[in-house]
Amino acid sequence: MIDLHTHTTESDGTFTPRELVEAAIAIGLEALAITDHDTFAGYAQAEPIAQELGLRLLCGIELSTALGNPKVKTVHLLGYFLHDEPSAEFHAWIAKMQSARLDRNVRLAARLQSLNVDIRLQEVLAAGRSIAGRPHFAKLLVQKGYCGTIPEAFKKFLDESAPGFVEREEPGLEEAIRRIRDAGGIPSLAHPIRLGKRDQAEEERLIAGMCDAGLMALEAYHSDHDAEDTERYIALARKYGMLITGGSDFHGAHKPLINLGTGFKRNLKLPMSLLDALLQEGVRELHPR
Repeated sequence: MIDLHTHTTESDGTFTPRELVEAAIAIGLEALAITDHDTFAGYAQAEPIAQELGLRLLCGIELSTALGNPKVKTVHLLGYFLHDEPSAEFHAWIAKMQSARLDRNVRLAARLQSLNVDIRLQEVLAAGRSIAGRPHFAKLLVQKGYCGTIPEAFKKFLDESAPGFVEREEPGLEEAIRRIRDAGGIPSLAHPIRLGKRDQAEEERLIAGMCDAGLMALEAYHSDHDAEDTERYIALARKYGMLITGGSDFHGAHKPLINLGTGFKRNLKLPMSLLDALLQEGVRELHPR
């Protein structure tokens, strides 16, 4: 069993890199990918621990990208670097994403202050450091009694339709795909169900366009997907010649119903064969004939 979509305290998870590695070993995972938002810091901390404890650890990242479609404002893109470390150029580009995130946090704190909500930037940064984001704002909103739960905090203040929402500068999806591939990585569309397309033909057209732009994989297995969703995405991946990825999207206490490795109500059990296919494709990308 493997899990290719997890988060640590270096982005918006509640498990430290060490705790995540130890938890993966405890449940018998054969391989684990850390895919923190906009940073490799969690992977870097976990890598020597995983080596010491005998866990196969994979380098990943999750990026928020703009599709350019007003009906789908943000699309999450996973990048997997399975053979070589990401290039220095890619790291520099990621640093720009972190700067954009900080700028959004400054504006979001100011917006909440204007709504008479006493959430200060320094509190948020203390909770999430350079990768602080809306989950850290939400946690503070609950701690300070403005909301009862994290979902309520998003609905009342932080979601795109809420009064506290502020836009964040995001790279275009096509640019992010290109940069991941240029850096030797495999780009995969995260949790495609969140594209929000009820019309399956429209959903397929959207994913096919991403494939034309260089998307290499589709996260068919995810905690948000029921069996029907998973089969649909597997079929789409095969139809358009994409690889298949999957993972729990584990965040620890921030998503208490999502379990490492097994997802929501044990709806996941991902075989090593998924990773084997990714590894083979990664070799071909690095060493094309």
